[in-house]
Amino acid sequence: MATQSPFPFLDGFADKLASTLQPPAWIIEEVQRRMVLFLNHVLMQEPEAQARLARQKGRVVQAQWRSFLIKVEATPAGLLDVAAATAKPDLLLTVMQDSPFDLAQSAFRGDKPAVRIEGDVQLAAEINWLVDNVRWDLEEDLSRLIGDAPAHALGDAGRRMAQGLRQFAGSRTSAGSGRTDA
Repeated sequence: MATQSPFPFLDGFADKLASTLQPPAWIIEEVQRRMVLFLNHVLMQEPEAQARLARQKGRVVQAQWRSFLIKVEATPAGLLDVAAATAKPDLLLTVMQDSPFDLAQSAFRGDKPAVRIEGDVQLAAEINWLVDNVRWDLEEDLSRLIGDAPAHALGDAGRRMAQGLRQFAGSRTSAGSGRTDA
C-alpha cells in the first residue's frame, strides 16, 4: 500500500497551479535548454555514455510528467540537444506517478519511478543503460570550485544526509503498510 501524502491538498494544488499558471514559452524553452546543458555536462564525464548516445544520433526522445514535457535529440557527438517542437519522437517516456510527494519519496528511497515506454526498443534500452550507469560526480565539480578536502567533506555530509532520508522514507513506507522492521 502506498503511503498517503500528509498534505493531500498539495496534489490538487499542483494540478490547479499547472493548469492556470502557464509560464511564457520563452521560460519553458530556457528551462529545457538549461536541463539539456546539465545533462550534457554529466554525459561528458562518461565516454561510454557518449559513445552509446552517438550511435542513436538524430533519434528523438520525449519525456513527460503531468503537463511538463521535453523532447531531446541525440547528436553525433553523443550529447543531447532540444528537439524541434514538430519533431516526431522515436521514444515516448511518461512518468506514471502523478503525485509529487510519491515521486519525491521514491527518489529518496533510490527507486526509479514507474514509466510507460512507447516506441523504439533499442533506444529505450540505451536510455535505460544511461539511467542505470551514468551519475553526476558532484564532488568532482565542487572540488574545482572549493578544493578537494572541502568538497570531500561536503560530499560525505551529503551522502550521510541522503542515507538518513532514504531510511526515513523507507521507515515511513513500511509504517504506512503495517510492516515493522526488526
